[in-house]
Amino acid sequence: MNPDRAEWRETVHATAIVLGEVGILIRGEPGSGKTALARDLIGRRQAAGGFARLVCDDRVRLEKGGGRLVARAVAPIAGLVEIRGIGIVPAAHLDAAVLRLIVDIDPGSARLPEGAVSVALGGVELPRIAVNGPLSASVVEWAVRGNDVTVVTVR
Repeated sequence: MNPDRAEWRETVHATAIVLGEVGILIRGEPGSGKTALARDLIGRRQAAGGFARLVCDDRVRLEKGGGRLVARAVAPIAGLVEIRGIGIVPAAHLDAAVLRLIVDIDPGSARLPEGAVSVALGGVELPRIAVNGPLSASVVEWAVRGNDVTVVTVR
């Protein structure tokens, strides 16, 4: 998608990554562990021989076009990632990725959510999962592996 032809755009406080072909937007409060979760997911995928890259850390430009939501790196911070206790360091990154999953870090998230969960951003409906914190990589990997985050509630 040509960024000049975007139907909608917004810059958000989040981290965007790609695992395989799945673009993921990780949202959460400052200090919630967005970057730590992103680094863990990227490291785990690469260690298993798969493709994974950062798109952008801390600020992400979202653009809607052709019914898809694209995450773009923000120029001043493209290719940089903050590692708590170390500082801001360079990281391999992509300029953009089509988003297919939203991950919200929410310490108060329900253990078993009620019904299917999705969120609309810029008019594009995407699957959404909520995780308790940055140590939730296995939950996100499960969602990406099947690329189907339809929720079944067991009562």
